[in-house]
Amino acid sequence: MSTEPETTEDAEPGAPGAGSTSAGGTGSGTGGGETGAARPASAEEALAGSENAPADTGQAADAGGGDAGTPQVSEAEAELRAQQVERERIEQRKAEKKAPIASGTKLSGKAADLLAAVRAVESGEKPSATVFEEPPPAPRRSAPAPERRPRPATPEPVSVPAGPAPEAVRAVRQVLGEGGAPEVLAPQAAAVLGEDADEQLRADPWQLLRIAGVRPEQADGFARALLGDECGPDDARRGRAVTGWLLEQAALAGHTVLEMPALLAALAQRGVPEPDSAVQDAIAEGEALVFQDALEGEAGAPAPAPADGEGAEEDEERPVRVLVGLERYAMAEESLADGLARLVNSAPKQDGSAEEWERAAAAAQGSAAELIRAVAGQGLVLHTGGEASQAEPAALLTAARSLGLRAWAATHGPIGRNRFAALLRRSGQAVDAPGQAEEVPADSPVATVSGLIAGLEGPGRDTDGALDLDLLVVLDAPQLDVETAALLTESLPDGARLVLAGDPAVLWSAGPGRVFADLLAARICPQVASRRPDPGPLGELVSGIGIGELNQVEAPGKEVVIVPVRDAGEAVHRTVQLVVDSVPRAIGVPAEETQVITPGHGGAVGTRALNAALKERLNPGPGRFGGFDPGDRIVHSPAPGRALPGRVVTADAEGLHLSCEGETVVVPKERVEQSVRHGWALTAHQAVGSRWPAVVVVLPGDAAQALSRPWVYTAFGRADRHLSVVHGVEQALPRAVAEVPAKPRTTRLPVLLAPQISGT
Repeated sequence: MSTEPETTEDAEPGAPGAGSTSAGGTGSGTGGGETGAARPASAEEALAGSENAPADTGQAADAGGGDAGTPQVSEAEAELRAQQVERERIEQRKAEKKAPIASGTKLSGKAADLLAAVRAVESGEKPSATVFEEPPPAPRRSAPAPERRPRPATPEPVSVPAGPAPEAVRAVRQVLGEGGAPEVLAPQAAAVLGEDADEQLRADPWQLLRIAGVRPEQADGFARALLGDECGPDDARRGRAVTGWLLEQAALAGHTVLEMPALLAALAQRGVPEPDSAVQDAIAEGEALVFQDALEGEAGAPAPAPADGEGAEEDEERPVRVLVGLERYAMAEESLADGLARLVNSAPKQDGSAEEWERAAAAAQGSAAELIRAVAGQGLVLHTGGEASQAEPAALLTAARSLGLRAWAATHGPIGRNRFAALLRRSGQAVDAPGQAEEVPADSPVATVSGLIAGLEGPGRDTDGALDLDLLVVLDAPQLDVETAALLTESLPDGARLVLAGDPAVLWSAGPGRVFADLLAARICPQVASRRPDPGPLGELVSGIGIGELNQVEAPGKEVVIVPVRDAGEAVHRTVQLVVDSVPRAIGVPAEETQVITPGHGGAVGTRALNAALKERLNPGPGRFGGFDPGDRIVHSPAPGRALPGRVVTADAEGLHLSCEGETVVVPKERVEQSVRHGWALTAHQAVGSRWPAVVVVLPGDAAQALSRPWVYTAFGRADRHLSVVHGVEQALPRAVAEVPAKPRTTRLPVLLAPQISGT
C-alpha cells in the first residue's frame, strides 16, 4: 500500500515509531463471516459474468498537491493568495496581543520514497494561523435583494515568490551529486531552502529532510558522503532535523502535537543517542514549540483550578502533559479555539424576530425544527446525521434566507456541492434523501470550502475582509483540518452564525486535527442529532456499521451484493467485470456512474492496478498526454487532502484540460504527474464527501490491516443505489467493524477551548 498522506487510508498511523463470506445472489446482503448472504451462490449468480482472466496491472502517476496554473488564476493559486491575505490580517491582530506567541520555523514534507519525492506534492506553505482578536462590529445592514447579492470576487493580488534562480538550482544540483542524492531534487531543494540552499546543505546535510519525501536513512547517507568522518549519529544537526521530520510525519498522521514521551521514543528508534537533547535543541532553534497542558480529570474535563486559599506550590504540582508540535499546526489550533470561543460567547445578530424564527421552526419537522431553534439564539451549533439528514440543513438554509439572512452552505467537494444544491431546490418537497446531482446553478447559495476561502465561490468578502454573510452551514464538517477550520472561523464577521454539520462516523480529515470530533466531545454549544435514518437496505447496512455491527440485510433489488474472491488477480478481474458488464446489465447503472473504492494506491489491487485494468477496458489508449487520453476518468488533487473527480477533455501547449463537475481545469504539463491520476478507482479518503449511484468496494486479502470501522463505514456509505463488495479478507471485515475504531489523534483543541467558554 502507498503511504501518500493526502489520499490513502494509511494516512492515520499512530505516533511515529509506534470463515469466508458467501456470494450474494438476488436479495443477498452482507454480514460477517458465513452470515454475509441470504443463500450461497456463485459470483455469476450475484452479478459478475463468466469471464475469468485476471486483468493486467499497471501504475498511474502519483497524485499530489500543486496549483493548476493557467494564464488565468487557478483555484489552487487563488486559494494560496487568499490564505496569504488572511495571514496578513491575522498577523496584524496578533501584534496587538499583549503576549504574542513565539513562532518557529515551518517545515514541509510527506512520507514517501526518495525517488518518488520528485513526483510528490509541492504543497507550499500555508499561512501560520495566529491568535484571533475580535474586530469592531460591522454596521448592521439588511439582506440585499437577490439581484444585488454580492458576487464571488477574486482576492486582491499578492506577490507570489518566484521560482528558484537557475544558478541556485545548478549549485544545489552539484551538491546533491556530490552526496549521491538524485539531482532531480535540486529545484525542490532550492525552493525550500532558499538562494543559499547549496551552502546550507554543505553546512548541514540533514537539511535534506526538509525536502518532500526524503527519509532519515537517506539523509544519513547524503551526510556521510559530504561529511565523511565528521558524520555521526550523535551530531546535534541530525537530532534537530530528525525531530522536525518526526513532527511532520505526526502531522501527516493527523496529530497537531505529540506527547513528549512518544517523541523521545521515536527519536531513540531513529538512532538519536540523546533524544531529550535533540528536542531541546529543536525548541531552542525555534523549529518546534513546547506546551504544558494540565492532565484531564474525569469525563474528559480539564483539571479544576485550585480552590481559594491554596498556595502556589500546590498549583505548581498539578500534573501536566508535555506536548511538542510544529508552529503552523499549534498556532492554527490556538487560533481556531479563539475564533470558536468568539462565536460561542457573543450573541448572534438579531436577524428576524423570535416569533419569526419560531414560525419557521414550527413549519419544519422533527430534528429540523430543533436545528432552526438552536441556530436562532446561538452563534455555533453542531448537527450530526447521515446522508438523509442533509435535508435538515437544507430546511435551515431555506428558512434563514426567507428571514432575510445572507445564508450560505459549504461542502467538502464539488460533487457534494452539486448534490446539496439539488436538494436545496427540492427542499419544499417531501424528499427523504438527495437524488442524483445536477450542475449547481449560478445563483445557488452553495459553495465548496476551498472555493469559499479562495474567493472563487460564495458571497465574496466585505470591506473588512470578512465573508459577506450572516449564516454559514459547513457540511462534511469531519473533513475540516485545523488550518482550514481556523481560516473559516476567522473569516466570519462578528454576529454571524456557524453550523458545523456532518456524519461523525466517517473518516476524519486528511490534514491534522479532529475538529468536529473534538467539538462534539467538548460540549461547548448546542448539538442537534438527526433522527432521520438513511433509507433502504444500504441505509440499514451502513447504520449498523456505524455502531460496530456488520448485519445481514434483505436486498430484494440487489442493493447489496457480495462477490468472494481468492486472490489479487481474481479481485481485479471481478472488479472489472462488475463495472463494465454486471452492474450496467443487472442494476442499470452505467460504468461512468460506478465508482470503485479500494484501501490504498499500491499493491496488486490498489488504485494503480485497478485503474490500469479499467482503462484497458473502458478507454484504451496510448496515454499520449502524460499517461492520459481524452475521455479518461481522473481525479485531480490541486492541494493535499483535496480530490476532484473529473475527465480528460484534451491537451495542448497549455497543459491537460480537465472537466471536473462542470468546471474546466487546465493542469500545466509539468504538474500533471504530480496532481492527476486515473480515477475509476479511488481510496476512501479521496471518495469522502461524494456519492455515486453504484459503488464497488474492493477488499483484497492484503488489505486486512488497513481496515477500520470508519473506513468501512465511509466506503460502503458512498453508494446511493447499489453496493458490490469484492470480498477477499474473510473474517477481517466483521472484525474491523466490531473492534477497530478510528485511530486516536493527539490534539489540544478541547484544552484550549475550556478556559475561554463561559460556564466551562
